[in-house]
Amino acid sequence: MEINNYIEKAKKGDQVAFTFLLDHYWNEVYGFMLKRTENETDSEDITIETFSKAFDKIATYNPEFQFNTWLIAIAKNVHIDLLRKKKSTLFVEITDEEDQQAYNVADSSPSAEDDLITEQNLSRLLQFIKELKPHYQEVIQLRYFQEMSYQEIAEQLGEPLSNVKIKLLRAKKLLAEIIESTK
Repeated sequence: MEINNYIEKAKKGDQVAFTFLLDHYWNEVYGFMLKRTENETDSEDITIETFSKAFDKIATYNPEFQFNTWLIAIAKNVHIDLLRKKKSTLFVEITDEEDQQAYNVADSSPSAEDDLITEQNLSRLLQFIKELKPHYQEVIQLRYFQEMSYQEIAEQLGEPLSNVKIKLLRAKKLLAEIIESTK
């Protein structure tokens, strides 16, 4: 299926399409930001924020432009905002109304990654989790060990709901890759 089909499905709220677009474009956006910032943590934060904004505003995407060009433009703006603020925090406060409208990336039915993660025994799973970056370890820990809702995690971390969902999607994908690579 071509990219435009996924974009159209994502515009209609299709979870699988969101996940596909995130996976498909993550390395490109992250790599672009890593060259600009020369900082892995900032690059990851900017990439998470970029996808969060892109999925919130996907209805405004103009297909005359390449999707990756649109994502890179968003990433540049997020980076400029970060530089402008020069605060220790990247995440922008958003209103409750915007938070309510945050797209529902997190489907309630378990994904292939969820299934793979749950079949690991606990001690091995904890070893795999330790291989993730600290902010990914944290969202996995809050979601799966403290069984917090996405909203509770967002409140605990002081981050927009959409960022939490993107972080969890990414953390689950990385964790599944770690598990797969050890099989």
